Formats: sequence, C-alpha cells, structure tokens
Amino acid sequence: MDYLATIKQPITSELNDYTELFDRSLSHTDGLLAQVLDHIRSQEGKRMRPMLILLMAKNFGKISPVTLHAAVGLELLHTASLVHDDVVDESSERRGQRSVNAEYNNKVAVLVGDYILSTSLLHMSYTHSETIVRHLAELGRTLSNGELLQLSNIQSTELSESVYYQVIRQKTAALFEACAAIGALSAGADEADIQAAKRFGQNLGIIFQIRDDIFDYYDKSEIGKPTGNDMAEGKLTLPAIRAINATGDEQMMQLAQKVRMGTVTADEIARLVAFTKANGGIEYADRRMWDFHADAMVFIENEVRDEAVKTSLRAYLDYVIERDK
Repeated sequence: MDYLATIKQPITSELNDYTELFDRSLSHTDGLLAQVLDHIRSQEGKRMRPMLILLMAKNFGKISPVTLHAAVGLELLHTASLVHDDVVDESSERRGQRSVNAEYNNKVAVLVGDYILSTSLLHMSYTHSETIVRHLAELGRTLSNGELLQLSNIQSTELSESVYYQVIRQKTAALFEACAAIGALSAGADEADIQAAKRFGQNLGIIFQIRDDIFDYYDKSEIGKPTGNDMAEGKLTLPAIRAINATGDEQMMQLAQKVRMGTVTADEIARLVAFTKANGGIEYADRRMWDFHADAMVFIENEVRDEAVKTSLRAYLDYVIERDK
C-alpha cells in the first residue's frame, strides 16, 4: 500500500499551497543565509506534521489561510529546533545529509536556527489567533524542557519506563499533539474536539518515537544513523530499559550506566544491543506501539465523519507504525 499517497489524497491541493508557502518562508536573497536555507530546504522530510494539521482542519471544518500559516509556523519551529539540536548533540548528519553545523559551523547553525524561529513566529502572527500563537509558544517551551529532562535523566541510576515516556511526550509527542490541536483550532473546533484531537496527536507521537527507537537496534544506512547511535549519545530507550529491568541482569545494568556516563565502548554497545534483542526488548516495544495504535483508532472511528479523511488518518497511523525508516 502506498501510505503517503493515501494520506495526501483528501488534501492534495492544500498540501501544494502549504509547500509553496513553506518554501517561500525558507528562501532569501542574501549570500550565506540563502545558501544555508537552501541546504535546509533540501533536507525536507515527508511533511508528516503539516499533513496532520491539514487533515485535522479538514475533519473539523475547512482548511483556510489560517491553517496554512499555522502549519508553516509550526514546521518552522520544528526545523529550528532540529538545527539547534544538531549543535547540542554535535551531530554531523540530518536525514542522511550533512547537518548545518557540520556543513558550515556552530555559529552559523545557531544564528540560522534563530532566524527560522523568528520566521515561525511571523507566520503564526498571520493567523491573528492569540490561542494558536499561545499553543506554539507552549510547544517551544515543552520541547526545550524535554531536552533538558533527557539531559538530567542521563545522571540517573534508575531505568524508568515512566521517565522514558515523560521525555518522549515532551520531545516528540508534543509536536504531533500541537499539530492536531492547532489544525482543529484553525477550523473553529470546540474545546472537547480539540482535546480529543490532542490525545490522538499524542498517541501518534509516542508511536513515532518508539518506532524511531527500535530503528536504533538495526543497521540501516538509509535511516541516517548507525546501530546503537542513541546509546553512543548517552540515551537508553524503551527496548533496552525493558530488557534490563525484566531480567535484572547486573552486567547489563552496569553497561547501561556506562552508556549514560558516556564511557561505553562500541563493543559494549554491541553487547547491550544483542542482549536487548535476545531478551524481548524489541517485541515489548512493538506491543506498546500497538497499544497506542488501538487508542488512536478510537478517535478515528468516533470523531472523524468524512470517509476520505478517515481513510487518510488510518493510513497515517499505519504508516507511522509500519514505516521502515
């Protein structure tokens, strides 16, 4: 099944309008800034978040210029956060290409990230909606807090699933939650509908992050990171947390602490990855994804009336859980 084609089907025209507006927002005539923005634009992904905004607006009313500017503003905030994250994480790749900080330098990356963030706020102002602007501001705070929570969690000796979910709700799920809420808001949805949309978005985001975390246990170059990359960066994700807690293996617990301290070797990461696979960590994470999938399906069946949008959102949900990169 061509999931992306099915997702786009009810919003093809509006998605083209969004893409044109987004590309204009990341264009400039000045030398260095123009070069960097072109570089960032070439890394654009599958537009999953803007599509969610458009679909939510279509579900609760209609897609308007308010929706389009809100979608551009939110995606620009996300783009700015990725540029800054690559500086913080000292990452050299983004979506299989050289990151801005690697292609240029940290100073350029931070300044261009600030420029994109300001452009995000500009587009949000075009919505003339204080509520939508407030949602974006809260999202920015949540994303930053999620990064800080992840950094502080590195210092912890406890392997906690609840903390893992707390981090991914703030780092990833918050983006999808805001997309769903802002899309609904732009179409004039009432508070009950907005809350239902937010829950759907949060479920999507959690599934998205767990799937990304599972990818880290396999060597797939097209994903843009080698096996165990998260562990090399000091991050322990759901599969390893589950496998270690379920077995109580002391040696693996010690390796987990070395991961967090940044002293783990490549061979030790390979051992921890193999241990996680052998002790049900991947299967457990996969089951949890399907739990959140079931909750998300409740929204689609109960809150979506238009059959085309319903089919699109089902494909969206299936794509997030079944994608291979």
